[in-house]
Amino acid sequence: MPKLSQWMFACVLMTFASLAFAADKINLLIIDGQHNHAWAKTTEAIKEMMIKTDRFNVEVATLKNKQESEAFKPDFTKYQVVLMNYHGSAFSEETQKAFEKFVQDGGGLAFYHAAVFSFAKWDNWNKMMGLGWRDNKFGDRISIDDAGKIVRTPKGEGPGGSHGPAHEFQVITREKDHPITKGLPEKWSHVKDELYHGQRGPAENMEILAISPSLKEKGGTGTNEPMVWAIPVGKGRVFVSLLGHDVPAISDPNAALILMRGCEWAATGAVTIPVK
Repeated sequence: MPKLSQWMFACVLMTFASLAFAADKINLLIIDGQHNHAWAKTTEAIKEMMIKTDRFNVEVATLKNKQESEAFKPDFTKYQVVLMNYHGSAFSEETQKAFEKFVQDGGGLAFYHAAVFSFAKWDNWNKMMGLGWRDNKFGDRISIDDAGKIVRTPKGEGPGGSHGPAHEFQVITREKDHPITKGLPEKWSHVKDELYHGQRGPAENMEILAISPSLKEKGGTGTNEPMVWAIPVGKGRVFVSLLGHDVPAISDPNAALILMRGCEWAATGAVTIPVK
């Protein structure tokens, strides 16, 4: 074979190999817009960290107003996981049903920080999310006592969704063998962030992966609050992380790692992104 032909053949093989590798990546859709956090900046930081893993193809859908939200009709089947950085206007009923079917049929859904404010009137959404930022009349509250026991507080009792002043706080890995948290430190100090407490919801089938002590002297509840959890939904998987109010908070190494690994797990049920 002439040298030029050999070179061209090698290029073709490399091209096919590159295409095959790209096809093996997880297609991730980030939905953002319409909330009181710096969503454009955090989305950009999250997109960059996901791409750097070489595990994701990332697209972003930004919904700037009610009209765009109501007209939003993506083909969810193009993606393996959807990451929510959004709590704006409601989707159409058609899109809600398509989203529910996407997850039930095996798609992944990930909630990042303030996304737990979203869609309070969407019953199946609340079931998929488990807990969200709601008042204390909405549903049960989940906390964890110092012995590691889950405490369920019924609606109407105790606090609703809130947080004290942003501060550094401890995160405790509660489930050491789950693919998302396996290999993470048992305890680690998280940078200045909002520590959400009093989240409310159906709280069904939750596997609470990480918790944080919510200290009263920091405006907290005096008990341990869920920070990271996972929920099976049909053939799909839902992952929630309350960490990451702003770019420095979501760029904290362990918070970033949890988000990246959580999205991979939601998409595939397994995790290959290493703990460094």
